[in-house]
Amino acid sequence: MTRSRWPKFPSFEGRFVPIRALNARGLESMIESMPGAARMLSSRRARLGFNVASVTLASGLGYLAVRHFASTGWPLAGADLPLVAAAGVLFLAAYAFKAFGWHRLFAPEERPQALALAAAGGAASVTGAALPGRFDDVVRIAVVRRFPGCHSCIGTLCLSLFLLGLLDAAAMTPLASAAALTQSSIAVRAGLALVAAAGVAAGGLVLALPRLTSSSLVRFRIARWLGERTTPTHEAWKALAFILVSWLIRAVAVLLLLGALGVTLSFPIALAFLVAGAASGALPVAPAGAATQAGAGAAILIASGVSTSQALAFALAAQAMLILAGAAVVLFAAAWHGGQRLALARTTV
Repeated sequence: MTRSRWPKFPSFEGRFVPIRALNARGLESMIESMPGAARMLSSRRARLGFNVASVTLASGLGYLAVRHFASTGWPLAGADLPLVAAAGVLFLAAYAFKAFGWHRLFAPEERPQALALAAAGGAASVTGAALPGRFDDVVRIAVVRRFPGCHSCIGTLCLSLFLLGLLDAAAMTPLASAAALTQSSIAVRAGLALVAAAGVAAGGLVLALPRLTSSSLVRFRIARWLGERTTPTHEAWKALAFILVSWLIRAVAVLLLLGALGVTLSFPIALAFLVAGAASGALPVAPAGAATQAGAGAAILIASGVSTSQALAFALAAQAMLILAGAAVVLFAAAWHGGQRLALARTTV
């Protein structure tokens, strides 16, 4: 791989990282304005404003959630607590395996810590309760970039998220196929079959990207950029394995939660609920990520014969569990990082 001749500009942490344009002229003019913006965003006042805004948003979401549950009732009221606890542990494990899969999509010298990637996924699930769909990727990038030891530029992070989305779709193929075989509704089966077909296409695209540098498209700069930085095939297979395990663990967690709330103990229905939520998360624009996924999951439960009230209550409970697990991952990452900084400070004293 040849060294890039693109100029270097300061990153948000003050280090110097290469900025590689994906597209020739239009993006170059935007990059030229980055240094001033980077200095402004790295100022103490900007960081303080960001932290205050984050705390305000979290407090507002917490207040709205408490107010909503006070009027409608907690969705997990009367649930089987051991099953709920087991589902919560599995949701946490799913975050870990997803982070390991995302970790394989970086070059060895640019890989962020797996804990940073897990924290980014958890933070995205928490903010997804209020932010519009696809804004979770912005949250992921911001968290990973602010985590110590990150050597990946924004372009590399964006490419990894693009590949992660493709592998997520590919991992949905066996799950959607299995769920479609047990559905009686033709519309539901057609929708699940469409998700499975999209997963096959996404997996094929991941396998084709490394071959861009040896194809006729190499004359285009974006093709060369992608071909040089995309994940090798053997690493993509490893990432897909971790991501598939993550979704299977989450499916078992959904099954336990279905049993805890007395809805059903059908694994195909759990798969259908999971696939519907994941497919809705791929929408380019949505009112809010968590709300869209909960609505899609409730719709698939209703189509599977579950009563409307039970379906809505379960979809809300599942999203609440997922958000709580994500918040737990973020708190653990913050505590781990804080402990390392404290230990380092003690050794230097």
